[in-house]
Amino acid sequence: MGTVLLNGIVAIVAGVVGVFVFFWALNAVTERVGGRFEEVVKPWVFFGPAILVVTVFLIYPFFDTIRASFFADRFVAGERPFVGLDNYRRVLTDSETWISLGNNLQWIIVVPAMAVIVGLVVAVLADRLKPRQENVVKSLIFLPMAISFVGAAAIWALIYEIQPEPRRQTGVLNAFLGMFGVEPISWYENLLVNDFALMAIMIWMQAGFAMVLLSAAIKGVPMDTIEAARIDGATEFQIFFKVVIPQIASTIVVVLTTILILVLKIFDIVRVTTNGRGNTQVIANYFYTFFEGGNYGRGGVVVILLVLMTFPFMIINVKRFREQEAQR
Repeated sequence: MGTVLLNGIVAIVAGVVGVFVFFWALNAVTERVGGRFEEVVKPWVFFGPAILVVTVFLIYPFFDTIRASFFADRFVAGERPFVGLDNYRRVLTDSETWISLGNNLQWIIVVPAMAVIVGLVVAVLADRLKPRQENVVKSLIFLPMAISFVGAAAIWALIYEIQPEPRRQTGVLNAFLGMFGVEPISWYENLLVNDFALMAIMIWMQAGFAMVLLSAAIKGVPMDTIEAARIDGATEFQIFFKVVIPQIASTIVVVLTTILILVLKIFDIVRVTTNGRGNTQVIANYFYTFFEGGNYGRGGVVVILLVLMTFPFMIINVKRFREQEAQR
């Protein structure tokens, strides 16, 4: 354990120092040459490596995945034969595909909306506390953001745990329900609640992110508009929904789309908890099972479906960001 931790620290320090030295050296070289050369080359010194990394690790794999989607899953005589659109037909006629898409749609509708609602409520209520109390509350709500998805799933496994009767329930939720005489629930197996039980983990993690951005936006609302509304006789609810919300609408949209893109790619929570059992399959875990089984053709098709689902929301986010920049 100590060796692993030491290696991790060394890797982080070496990486940070290495990147700093790399950019410092290139910047020094361009400044030493000076003139027209510096004007032309210097921008590439800073964004060139980023473009290279994105090309090698994102753009090239994406186009290679598209190519792989037109070839068979298995090797025949040392190579995978070209099958055209057959993989697309097989994936789109597979019931598991539509279950995954339906579950992703549920996640898209529920998780971003609930994360924003919880984050907004906490931001508004915490804003009424004293500064020290506000910092404590916000720190506690934001804390899950520091936990990995796998770690969060492990924590919530203890909350959702169920023991066979007549053993005493050790899971927090089932123990709480037992206090009121309610039968224990198998949260990961019950088809009525299992998807929502998994979504609750994601909401718990992302509510802090939403709270931080929305709190900053609320604090940026001019007090003049709020005071003017109070003078006109508006109630606190009317001020919040008709004065504050319209002025932070752009921030709400950014938070929603950011969480939504993350939700589209949800994988870890489902993988660690149910691995798709009980109709909880999602697209990211679905294509992983294909790659895990060596079915690269059909796996590539599912990856393309996921990218196509994500792309429109990325465009919306970029467009929103540009609109905000134009207003500054």
